[in-house]
Amino acid sequence: MKIKEDNFFERVYEVVRKIPYGKVTSYGAIANALGAGRSARMVGWAMNACHGQHNIPAHRVVNRLGLLTGKHHFEGTNLMQQLLESEGIQVIDNQIVDFKKHFWEPDF
Repeated sequence: MKIKEDNFFERVYEVVRKIPYGKVTSYGAIANALGAGRSARMVGWAMNACHGQHNIPAHRVVNRLGLLTGKHHFEGTNLMQQLLESEGIQVIDNQIVDFKKHFWEPDF
């Protein structure tokens, strides 16, 4: 059964909206939560498509190592980092410091 892209993207956004303030999660963790464990890249595509929608905290989604791989999709040079730091998450060299402490595992 093929998942409709629009439906999958909306399901991704539902998960992202649940990420608590001061926490982050990964593309793969979102894919796993949606029962599509090998679809981390598709989660990335969904995140790329969500810019301009103000109710989706896209800055809280990073790669499995805590790297800000999506930062080039944000306006300005360091907006993603600035948003994370405003939530108390330290970032050095585009990587979250103490990633495990800030990681949120979506569970349904």
